[in-house]
Amino acid sequence: MRMMKTDHGLLRLLTWLGCVSLGITAQLNGQESPPRRPPNIVFFMADDLGYGEVGAFGQKLIPTPNIDSLARDGMIFTDHYSGSPVCAPSRCVLLTGLHTGHAQVRNNWENGGWGEDQPEGQWPLATDTATLARRLQASGYATGGVGKWGLGGPGTTGAPEKQGFDHFCGYLCQRIAHNHYPTHLWRDGERIDLPGNKWFDAHKKLKDPLDTEAEYWERYNGAVYAHDVMLEDAVSFVRDHRDEPFFLYYASPIPHAALQAPPEDLDAFPREWDEVPYLGQKGYLPHPRPRAAYAAMVAHLDREVGRVLATLDELDLRDNTIVVFTSDNGPTFNGGTDSTFFESAAGMRGLKCSVYEGGLKVPTLVRWPGHIEAGRSSDLISSFQDWMPTLLEVAGTECPQGLDGISLVPTLEGKGNQAEHEALYFEYAGQQALRAGRWKAVRRKLRKGNLETELYDLEADPAEAKNLARSRPEVLARMVALLESSRTPSKQFPLPGIDKPVDNKK
Repeated sequence: MRMMKTDHGLLRLLTWLGCVSLGITAQLNGQESPPRRPPNIVFFMADDLGYGEVGAFGQKLIPTPNIDSLARDGMIFTDHYSGSPVCAPSRCVLLTGLHTGHAQVRNNWENGGWGEDQPEGQWPLATDTATLARRLQASGYATGGVGKWGLGGPGTTGAPEKQGFDHFCGYLCQRIAHNHYPTHLWRDGERIDLPGNKWFDAHKKLKDPLDTEAEYWERYNGAVYAHDVMLEDAVSFVRDHRDEPFFLYYASPIPHAALQAPPEDLDAFPREWDEVPYLGQKGYLPHPRPRAAYAAMVAHLDREVGRVLATLDELDLRDNTIVVFTSDNGPTFNGGTDSTFFESAAGMRGLKCSVYEGGLKVPTLVRWPGHIEAGRSSDLISSFQDWMPTLLEVAGTECPQGLDGISLVPTLEGKGNQAEHEALYFEYAGQQALRAGRWKAVRRKLRKGNLETELYDLEADPAEAKNLARSRPEVLARMVALLESSRTPSKQFPLPGIDKPVDNKK
């Protein structure tokens, strides 16, 4: 592994020495110097952050000034979709440019159970996967990942160091990430223990509330908050690679449950919010102040973003860095979270795990000084599959053929002809969805062998409250045809009622 990293560093050095040599030669010949180095790329992805949980998208109770600054200084996408309504497949779509009808990973397949000594990881990406990181790495970028991975456990073909990342620090396994005070993280293929953090079951409910808040902290917190470790690692990565183009993929595991935040962070939010402790009735860990804890986690996420942005400013990297912020799916419904109280889905139907709008549409903001006019907004229908072609174009790198995504650069820069999707396709756990212009088709009963298709006009009915399948048969027929033509069968992740089931253990 160290030899691999050394080789990539040497490749980048030779690449930039070649560029410098060309520049000197051009100047000696009286020619213009070549353009400055390709822009750095910082991609923030929150975990289970709802469309309405950011100030720029209407949140009133939780301050997110650093995330909101990206809207002020850049642009927001009001009609942007994640790759899936759950974690692993959404990450797969982002990093491969293929939607869930074509992606390798289409569900949260688990390698192991909940015990302390269980194997870690989810279904791994294949060895030869053309990831965004791998393409950027080959073009001379330093590539770093921080946060939650979810696309292959330790030593598998899907591990980040085998998928184009020079460096990674964080959780390889999504289940381990259900505890924000874990016993360990992973750095560059090696386990790093977090002193003072003990293992405990992150899904064990209480029968009765504990007597004091201190008892909760003693039982369900630890000495090291994993996000502080990962944040420092991200900042170090930026500092270490300030003199070369870099790609930082910052996949923060918050505000995904369990509800865990440093106790002092709760003081910023009213005690009146929380009259009833959460005992774990809907999974994950109990908490005496669940609403305050959730808000504190979102606020912590915002500070993480702010710290990285401040580092870019400090190192004079702001003007040559594109920054993207988004979330992997809609807000969750369990773990003590309260999506109604925070208006997390901004009035849309559905939450995480649902292919209705609330489970798929995510807050998305982009800052790119000198390219994006500050304060702009776009209602272009777009999705995670678009970031690979977009960022490869930003980097000046050739995009592989056969992707489902389109480049968003014309929209970002406000010039040129923007390609548009005929349709966006999603599938997950017996559900299908298709967005085509103003229309949305939904199938949600495939596990029961029911191919009934719902139809919604999102321009007239953004809450997906009125099913028009019977009154608009001509539109329904076109949407069904697109649903059926937008996917290929998956042996590993069969779609119930359409693909034949397989034994995942084979």
